[in-house]
Amino acid sequence: MSTQPAGPPLWLLAELTYRCPLHCAFCYNPVDFARYEDELPTADWLRILREARELGAVQCGFSGGEPLLREDLEELVAEAHRLGYYTNLLTSGVGLTEARAAALKRAGLDHVQLSFQDSSREVNDFLSHTRTFDLKQKVARIIRAQGWPMVMNCVIHRLNIAHVGRIIEMADAIGAEYLELANTQYYSWAFENREHLLPTREQLREAEAVTDQWRERLAGRMRLFFVAPDYHEGLPKRCVNGWGTTLLTIAPDGVALPCHTARMLPGLAFPNLRETSVRSAWLESDGFQRYRGTGWMKEPCSSCEHREQDLGGCRCQAFLLAGDAAAADPVCPKSPHHGVVQEAVLRAERGEPAVRPLVFRDPKASRAASGARLQVPRPQ
Repeated sequence: MSTQPAGPPLWLLAELTYRCPLHCAFCYNPVDFARYEDELPTADWLRILREARELGAVQCGFSGGEPLLREDLEELVAEAHRLGYYTNLLTSGVGLTEARAAALKRAGLDHVQLSFQDSSREVNDFLSHTRTFDLKQKVARIIRAQGWPMVMNCVIHRLNIAHVGRIIEMADAIGAEYLELANTQYYSWAFENREHLLPTREQLREAEAVTDQWRERLAGRMRLFFVAPDYHEGLPKRCVNGWGTTLLTIAPDGVALPCHTARMLPGLAFPNLRETSVRSAWLESDGFQRYRGTGWMKEPCSSCEHREQDLGGCRCQAFLLAGDAAAADPVCPKSPHHGVVQEAVLRAERGEPAVRPLVFRDPKASRAASGARLQVPRPQ
């Protein structure tokens, strides 16, 4: 248990629902998301927004699933705006009509981030398992018409990494001011599909080189962010900028989490905000205190000269790959479990075929996972 004093939760991530019309094979929602169908009512969300703002939160992201499936989204945005938050909507675009966009603009929404899966209709629609490419193009025009910054996100992996140049070209064509090329992080559905999604080092080098070329070409017109994957870098990343230091995630059923995948960790009690306050959850609960700071660390993290910089890496990744949430993140070369990551990368380099088919996010697969968890075999 950490004794480090907690600052305010600067960023509130309101995951309003796990419902989503898309079925992405890399979705970060829990694999067993279908277990959590009892969504918070509007009144509870309004109280949570007020309590988090009182505690010091300044940015509020409305996410999901697909947050536009909540009929009260405009009411929640309006309250967040009244309270002084900078508000973001993270969306697939499904449901963002001209009328709804105008209503969200009137409510005070500051920012929309629109996701694409690829630059072509065929690959975009395959990866999302829906026919949404043309819709996303239309939604991009709606976003620009409302005067919001045109912010685009595309998750990058083996199935689309060769298209990075075309993705950037498409983003420029639709008027994107910001483009985040977010290499897949292997949790949740992406972990289940890792054998299909993990690229080679050469693919990553080529994609980053292409991104750098476009960055020079588009200087002053579009900002490009290339988020590198930690499997290949060999450098653990701070868990959401430090467990329980910056991000407060609220799951659709009201459970408060230090990151969106933390509820997978055994032996942790995460509070439900139906029953407790945001202040109590953030400052006092076992779930937020357990991995705050560095007091929880064991070797090799506890004596590492980088422990204050990386804070031991990701706790969920440590659990998934080492079976111990208090272990050093196995992407770190100092971890005794680093071989698991090296073997996964080597399998990608050798082009070994996946031993199981690609699993798309859907309620049926999620309900199956609730009883018998889907699992990619871990390399030994």
